[in-house]
Amino acid sequence: MPENGITHNPPKILAPAGSKDAFLAALAAGADAVYCGLKSFSARMEADNFSMEELAALTRLAHKKGVEVYVTMNTLLKEHELERALSQIEKLARLVEPDAIIFSDPAIPALAEAAGFKGELHLSTLANASFTQGFAEAVAATGTKRIVLPRELNVEEIKAAAEAVPNGVDLEVFIHGALCYGVSGRCYWSSYMGGKSGLRGRCVQPCRRLYKQGHKNERFFSCQDLSLDTLVKVLLDIPQVTTWKIEGRKKGPHYVYYATTAYKMLRDNGKDPKVKKTAQGLLELALGRSGTHYNFLPQRPYNPVDTKAQTGSGLMLGRLQGSFKEPWFNPREALLPGDLLRIGYEDEQGHLIRRVKGSVPKKGKFHIAPQKERIPAKGTPVFLIDRREKGLKDAISALAKEADTFKVDAVTPSTAKLPKVVRYKAKKGDRATTLYLFREDRHGPKNTEKATWISEKAVPKTRKGGVGGRWWWLNPVIWPGEEKEYAALVRRLVNFGAKHFVLGAPWQIALFPEAKRKGLHLWAGPFCNIANALTADILKKRGFTGVMASPELSQEDFRDLAQASPLPTGVVVAGYFPLTIARTLTPALNPHEPFASPRGEESWVAKYGENHWLYPNWRVDITDKSADLRKWGYSLFVHMHEPIPKGVKLKKRPGEWNWNIRLL
Repeated sequence: MPENGITHNPPKILAPAGSKDAFLAALAAGADAVYCGLKSFSARMEADNFSMEELAALTRLAHKKGVEVYVTMNTLLKEHELERALSQIEKLARLVEPDAIIFSDPAIPALAEAAGFKGELHLSTLANASFTQGFAEAVAATGTKRIVLPRELNVEEIKAAAEAVPNGVDLEVFIHGALCYGVSGRCYWSSYMGGKSGLRGRCVQPCRRLYKQGHKNERFFSCQDLSLDTLVKVLLDIPQVTTWKIEGRKKGPHYVYYATTAYKMLRDNGKDPKVKKTAQGLLELALGRSGTHYNFLPQRPYNPVDTKAQTGSGLMLGRLQGSFKEPWFNPREALLPGDLLRIGYEDEQGHLIRRVKGSVPKKGKFHIAPQKERIPAKGTPVFLIDRREKGLKDAISALAKEADTFKVDAVTPSTAKLPKVVRYKAKKGDRATTLYLFREDRHGPKNTEKATWISEKAVPKTRKGGVGGRWWWLNPVIWPGEEKEYAALVRRLVNFGAKHFVLGAPWQIALFPEAKRKGLHLWAGPFCNIANALTADILKKRGFTGVMASPELSQEDFRDLAQASPLPTGVVVAGYFPLTIARTLTPALNPHEPFASPRGEESWVAKYGENHWLYPNWRVDITDKSADLRKWGYSLFVHMHEPIPKGVKLKKRPGEWNWNIRLL
């Protein structure tokens, strides 16, 4: 009997790499696979990332050692970027030959086919394959060989996913690393506050900041890190879970080495008490935040937000003592030459970075040499954020020399052609439609149509007039425990004569049996994050009859999509669009009551189903752009309404979002 009782292939340890040293650290630790990004189209654009030539040499080294390499191209693709994305995939196919591309935009598989890419395609967690009934549709639409599950799933939901995944397709599960507060692919917070989109890899992490509600000034949304540690043994019994993923492409080589080593130990010898203790010690010293099991055990769920715990990145070593002229602190762990310290939280102005020049014993005294910067106040936490031990430095150096021996061919011009997309031409008699979307049954102004979010409360239990003429909207995130209810509600609506539906994810079309789709108008809604015509064409082939643009686009992006789309296009022109959607909320924050950002921007939280929606107290409003939108080809204009809680004061401010900002 194999160690740990495994009768199938043990899961791969998939390590992150945001830099060359981190990549080499993953190899030194014995990772089975490494995932990394290039300089563009990666959901971690603030990592160093790689040039094509650098990645080619590192991939050759990895393959020599039997390690797989996955390249992330998991961002929202804009229309004018398709040509460049195609060229990048073609160069990957020729020069790098990675084992897989991790993607979220359905256009990527079509581009990969056009580029002659022979590796696998893995569906990113950003694509939000959150409910099992949608798995077969995701596979049929994209050809993915692996689905990366949301971090929010518990082990019973993971087991249900394993039972539902089509043959020949496996699952990847996050086991360690930073947790986003919002559901992946459903967070617009950073984009809403200034054009730096999480869907484009440029999130500025507004969830990590201090917020004020009443007399409380807390980090209400700053999550601890996920750390399944010894609980990973449960995943060993699920053969469809072939990959354990460690988050951390913005982390240094020390983190990558320690986390990878720890989980290899837990996978291979996790029954040995000494091994478990050693592995847990390595994870504690991996320079991450304090860990949480989150929802993994449904009988013992943990809220990932603990407002009493610190959630700064790195290992907290102590607090600043002394005066501003002679500051110092006593480190809780020994300091090594080359250690990198951060004094203060990364989201706070005035935090300092210092490099340790000499060894300091545990509980010794480390003096912070005053420079031109202002020294933070006494009591400010000090974090160890990077470490380069001699053994790891030597291993990285030896591997770097080996990588330098691989010759990389010169990059040749791209010859691949974009798949042809035939633009939709409006038919005679087509007219623009204005929708007013409500949570309950309400009418908008004259000459508009009604739209309602689907819920047990909103859907009539008996056939009633008006059901067929209304537009019915599906939730942007459907969790495994909700999918039967939504399937039943959709079935009831179709039987009652409903014709118009707006879906929150492309895979939700699985809730509509093909035999029932004839005569239905199925639109991909704004949460599908559509920004290019090739994605619209993929959805057209899957049975969609219209697409709505991602609301975070700039005016040029809105124009380019509508003028190239093979389907009718829609747009949110006004209303309350959520900053983010999350599955959890800290008990320290009162829902339906306003809370304020450091800049005084107010928001509130409302719960619908299993999700918590965070709304700003000002509206999206590009209604004055309607003439341009019509000219470009938009035919569906949506006004999103929300019940405003008592105590929330609405603010008058421009609601153009990124209309005049180049979306990064």
